[in-house]
Amino acid sequence: MTENTESTLTPVSFYFDPTCPWAWMTSRWILEAQQVRDINVTFKVMSLAVLNEGRDLSPEYQEHLRTAWWGVRVIVAARELHGEEYVRRLYDAIGTRLHPGQQKDRMEVIKASLAEVGLPADLIRFAESDEYDEQLRESHAEAMRLVGNDVGTPVIVVGDVGFFGPVISPAPKGEAAGRLWDGVLLVGGTPGFYEIKRTRTTGPIFD
Repeated sequence: MTENTESTLTPVSFYFDPTCPWAWMTSRWILEAQQVRDINVTFKVMSLAVLNEGRDLSPEYQEHLRTAWWGVRVIVAARELHGEEYVRRLYDAIGTRLHPGQQKDRMEVIKASLAEVGLPADLIRFAESDEYDEQLRESHAEAMRLVGNDVGTPVIVVGDVGFFGPVISPAPKGEAAGRLWDGVLLVGGTPGFYEIKRTRTTGPIFD
């Protein structure tokens, strides 16, 4: 990446749900791409719980979605009360524990993550509060406007182009991450392009 000021970089919005391991993989890739391409990534929330409202789901996935509210609600509350910079910081802390760390107790994960980033412990009260759900839904809707509802997380938006994914494992590093960014941006920005897909043969590889 050339020496540019932040104002000359292309702004990219990365919408995530912190509970999704595939979104976590993609987030680690786009942070690598940011090091080798002239982009500036801003992390924003979307919600699998909101996305799946009213759908006929298995009891197991319904329970997953019930607890999926917790992390994203706390991140939104932290943003509203303490500043935008805590979106990425809390996502990194929560995601590291949930995904590479494989910690199962989501409430304990959130509590430890709040402590790690220096936020008040009582923010945990927002995990089961709908106080900032309007802001959460607004951010989620921003992601959906350009991609529709037939996708999951993450959603990436560059200018007026939005797309789901890419779904990758493991996350490319260095120039390989940059080349993937070039390709994703090319296909995502092609008018009339909708989908390219193949069967997954591996789960998320956290390294």
